[in-house]
Amino acid sequence: MPSQIILASGNAGKVREIQAVLAESSIIVKPQSEFAVPEADEIGLTFVENAIIKARNAAVYTGQAAIGDDSGLEVDFLNGEPGIYSSRYANAESAESTESDSQANNAKLLSALKNVPMEKRSARFQCVIVYLRHDKDPTPIICQASWHGFISNQPSGDKGFGYDPLFFVPTHHCHAAELDSETKNQISHRGQAIRQLAEYFRTHS
Repeated sequence: MPSQIILASGNAGKVREIQAVLAESSIIVKPQSEFAVPEADEIGLTFVENAIIKARNAAVYTGQAAIGDDSGLEVDFLNGEPGIYSSRYANAESAESTESDSQANNAKLLSALKNVPMEKRSARFQCVIVYLRHDKDPTPIICQASWHGFISNQPSGDKGFGYDPLFFVPTHHCHAAELDSETKNQISHRGQAIRQLAEYFRTHS
């Protein structure tokens, strides 16, 4: 089991969420931005492909074990959009999500669902996490999980990031952005997927 893993992202929210879970395994998660790793070209057509591409890119440039996380929102009424393009839904040229991008993404999603009744606004967050021991690892560990909910008519909450203000969680009767970090890490798509990886480390240490 490695003592340090490079996360193929500079997204501070992802770093916090993944570190919170893997801290139980005494693993330190470092964002690739600390190593000046260039962004990978996400040319895959699935979450799995893109997660592998990102993990391998981080491993190549750092020479360390790496995690690639590809996640996004699937809205049933929109036939699964924005899907793998979630972080750049409103701006196809953007390679990494920022706060302003997130606001634009949310605005575009609300516009796409204008006048759509709540019962037809079902959605799910998907997360695929890939762990590579090194850049030539032929057997990556792949963990996948989903988080079901609905897209609200208006944002609520100031926690989380991305689409969290719009994602209504029926089991907790609130938006994802209203959940405290501990609760979110227990039930979210990323929390579930990273706990699968943590279990792998526990059983293969």
